[in-house]
Amino acid sequence: MTQTRRQFIATASAIAGTVTLLPYVVRAAGHGGDVFEASGGNITVHPVNHASVVLETPVGTIYIDPVGDASAYGGFPAPDLILVTHEHGDHYKADTLAAIAGENTVLITNPAVFAMLPDDLKAKASEIANGGSSAFNGVSIEAIPAYNTTEDRLNFHPKGRDNGYVLGFDGLRVYVSGDTEDIPEMRALTGVDVAFVCMNLPFTMDINQAASAVAEFKPKYVYPYHYRGRDGGTQDPEAFAKLVGDAVEVKLGNWYG
Repeated sequence: MTQTRRQFIATASAIAGTVTLLPYVVRAAGHGGDVFEASGGNITVHPVNHASVVLETPVGTIYIDPVGDASAYGGFPAPDLILVTHEHGDHYKADTLAAIAGENTVLITNPAVFAMLPDDLKAKASEIANGGSSAFNGVSIEAIPAYNTTEDRLNFHPKGRDNGYVLGFDGLRVYVSGDTEDIPEMRALTGVDVAFVCMNLPFTMDINQAASAVAEFKPKYVYPYHYRGRDGGTQDPEAFAKLVGDAVEVKLGNWYG
């Protein structure tokens, strides 16, 4: 039997006698997911692989950057919404999208991916660029810039092309970085409850950059993800957690199991 673990975090406000309860997480049995309780209903996070995430939410099941064999998603509900951050093969694969998308699945992508979608997928899709916004079943979707800043990495993710996303659920804000370095737009985020932050060299950033950014925008929980790179080896998520310290709770999802 799977043990259920609850973590309650409370902060006292400046007004005497009031306490604000922050979202807390419960270890779920299915797929090793984490359940975040929010005022609008539970949101379950399922790490799938590398950059691919499934969110089971009160408004539908959301797939983020699903790639690889469609069988990897066989145990999850069909996607109601698919978000794609950018065109690289570890984030976008048209064959995977075609295999998992249902008749009523909605796709939201950055403009570059939208332009390359096959016609049948494009009919289900819309595009939002950096700074743009959309919505799905009452969930706000903000396109956050994602790009490289180091001179010899600029060609990997040029400024203005790729997206991260902030999803605004009822009582929970989720940030997905996509592929980015430590950029001002990430540091400027506010009110993020759950963040997915990439780290692999040479394409994104190392654990020091990632931990520094997380320390500034201070999500309540952060998942290090996308931390194995074909050229730069592995960025150690446990070392990242030590750098972050106690200010933010680090969730070590099973991305490469």
